[in-house]
Amino acid sequence: MEKALKDAVTIFKKHKGILKTKDALEKGIHPRTLYQLRDENYIEELSRGIFKLSSYPLSEKTDLITVSLKYPDSVICLISALSFHELTTEIPHQVYISMKNGHRKPLIKYPPVKAFYYSDDIFKSGIEEVKISGVRVKIYNPEKTLADCFKFRNKIGLDVCLEALKIYFNKRKPDYLKLTEYAKLCRVEKIMKPYLEMTV
Repeated sequence: MEKALKDAVTIFKKHKGILKTKDALEKGIHPRTLYQLRDENYIEELSRGIFKLSSYPLSEKTDLITVSLKYPDSVICLISALSFHELTTEIPHQVYISMKNGHRKPLIKYPPVKAFYYSDDIFKSGIEEVKISGVRVKIYNPEKTLADCFKFRNKIGLDVCLEALKIYFNKRKPDYLKLTEYAKLCRVEKIMKPYLEMTV
């Protein structure tokens, strides 16, 4: 492998194998080298403008990284957030993200994305930042995720919500204050209340 390609691969490795085109160029990879890497199968395009070293395995978390890089203003939510927090046995077949009301619909070929639109106060509440392979990913905390699931129970299924709540109380030290706060915010307090009372 020629030096330019080897140096470019090293840069990719330093960034956990994934880079946006813009970031790759800023870090000194020449456009010609980047596309040579692609043409010689050292890297593959996950989505337009996002590349991954071919030797690095794909995973559900790779999808979260890809979507977070593509749509940095979005937040991982619902079943994708439940899966990340290990609160579901469901396997997400798409990445669930929240966006502010009025945001343009995401246009991405891979991975498949399902967007939900939130009002400003609900959108910005309960966000935590986690690092996945060195990439900052915004995701809702477990309690906000549970409230969101009940809010969108008709879209994802009440059975998913109830299973997640059960796992939450079995696996974690429950935070009733947070759960109630987010339930009020999402206007599902009355719906969640009987299920919460059953766990006391």
